[in-house]
Amino acid sequence: MGAASSAARRHEGDPDAGAAPLDYPGLVPYPPVEPAPNGVRFPDPARVGGREIVAIGSDFSPATLLTAYRAGIFPWPQSARVVPWCSPDPRAIFPLEAEPHWSRSLRRTLRTHRLRVSVDEDFVGVIRACGETRAEGTWIVPELVAGYVALHRLGWAHSLEVWERPDGGAERLVGGIYGVAVGAMFAGESMFHTRTDASKIAFANLVDRLRRGGFRLFDVQVLTEHLASLGCVEVPRADYLRRVAVAISRPASLA
Repeated sequence: MGAASSAARRHEGDPDAGAAPLDYPGLVPYPPVEPAPNGVRFPDPARVGGREIVAIGSDFSPATLLTAYRAGIFPWPQSARVVPWCSPDPRAIFPLEAEPHWSRSLRRTLRTHRLRVSVDEDFVGVIRACGETRAEGTWIVPELVAGYVALHRLGWAHSLEVWERPDGGAERLVGGIYGVAVGAMFAGESMFHTRTDASKIAFANLVDRLRRGGFRLFDVQVLTEHLASLGCVEVPRADYLRRVAVAISRPASLA
């Protein structure tokens, strides 16, 4: 992404509901475009005690999503009709302050792989693959996809893609990660791979870009064994909310 207000990145992907047809070439603006406010408000996570689900609702409009992320909240749908909005305690993050310490095998993969990594070339492909490649089902319901695609078209949601070109074949998407950038906070939402280590390559590449781009906070929501193996850690919700308040007030861009 560029540094001037006229900069934009061309992509092909789904528009938001009711707009242009599938695969219509659009522009991802930088700086991002602020959606019109819609009056949605969330409870303050700092004042909900031990509750981690702070609201229930099925509005995935860009204004609602941004309001949530700025408050340290994210949606975790069980279906399109039952949508908890969550602020876990503790919260999982990847520390950006120090040089990452990848495992020996991942360092070798990062040195030797021949895959191509891109930014915002196929946001729709990444978010759909994140839902379709989970054998146990997915929380990425179609209404959620439409909301994040609309957020992407406004310049807030981003993807990193990992591409493979077999010998003599066409390039194909084999891994990726997507999330939302607000100021110097990047909220990672989901990642996928159909080739060994492709999601790890996407994650490591994203960390490098966030550090070079001036980001202060990389939120990964809930710690899993896989995320812990990549270096993610848990922090108390109160600490996380303080980090959010600082990060969203600072400028940053994906390098």
